[in-house]
Amino acid sequence: MTVKKAFITGITGQDGSYLTELLLEKGYEVHGLVRRASTFNTRRIDHLYQDPHAPEVRLFLHYGDLTDGTRLVGLLEEIQPDEVYHLAAQSHVRVSFDEPEFTGNTTGLGTIRLLEAIRNTGLTCRFYQASSSEMFGAAPPPQHENTPFHPRSPYGVAKVYAYWATRNYREAYGMYAVNGILFNHESPRRGPTFVTRKIATAAARVKAGLQDTVHLGNLDARRDWGYAAEYVHAMWLMLQQDQPDDYVIATGTSHSVRDFAEHCFAHLGLDYRDHIRFDERYLRPSEVDDLVGDASKAEQVLGWKAATHAPELARLMVDAELDSILRPSIPGTPHRASVAVGDKVTT
Repeated sequence: MTVKKAFITGITGQDGSYLTELLLEKGYEVHGLVRRASTFNTRRIDHLYQDPHAPEVRLFLHYGDLTDGTRLVGLLEEIQPDEVYHLAAQSHVRVSFDEPEFTGNTTGLGTIRLLEAIRNTGLTCRFYQASSSEMFGAAPPPQHENTPFHPRSPYGVAKVYAYWATRNYREAYGMYAVNGILFNHESPRRGPTFVTRKIATAAARVKAGLQDTVHLGNLDARRDWGYAAEYVHAMWLMLQQDQPDDYVIATGTSHSVRDFAEHCFAHLGLDYRDHIRFDERYLRPSEVDDLVGDASKAEQVLGWKAATHAPELARLMVDAELDSILRPSIPGTPHRASVAVGDKVTT
């Protein structure tokens, strides 16, 4: 049997790590794009590492960057992937207000560079673009595939650009290119500065006597929070369809930041009001008040439906944080030492 090859940008991120696990389980050979750094940045996927000299190795990491189109062309020509999952981005919404140019260059133009690299190499691969519910911004909920975009951050603006670039390459060049419009999806592997992980970590540390308070911004913002490990399965399903299309992936439920905090602290027998403090520095210049997705198309066409909602997700994340306090590691992953990344494979 011919082994399918997948190329993942953002492989070291939350979604990249779960997607890598899924694809390896399905028998894929997985190649990932990793930015060069002077410190190890592969911890979310270290547990998937195999000796590159072993004959059965199926995970390969390559240095590269979304700002380097020449490198992307070279990698695609070398790897010849069947599927490309474009997950990499400057993805922190609040930070995008501080670094709008960098966000546009990576999140927006980075997508064009990758699409152009695919086109210029003549690959017939299938392309997945990680679009975002932040594109909807101020559009009233519930939001679905036909809801007009009204982004409220440089990140949302850059994602709208990437969304339409993907649509354009599908229509102009006949590429199998899809947009997965994923609403907020979290896990124990979420970055520590994202609000759900920040709250879950604080609740566990308060319970363990390691801290007493946590500072947050807008507690009234409402989001549709799902479980990242489930959402990557939807990504894969999108690339298995006969025809390319765009899909909203969401739970269909809305919870405020305050609700999520209450779920996390209550799980440990604590009252969130005793430990949360307001800090205006975490407010955005323009806020997105309420995002809740209508994923009925994904259920009808892909057969996908969210199983984990915000209350269960909060408990799952808090339990992982407590476990990490007792057994330091990346929450939600087996522990093993960090590994270096070579030009083609881990070394």
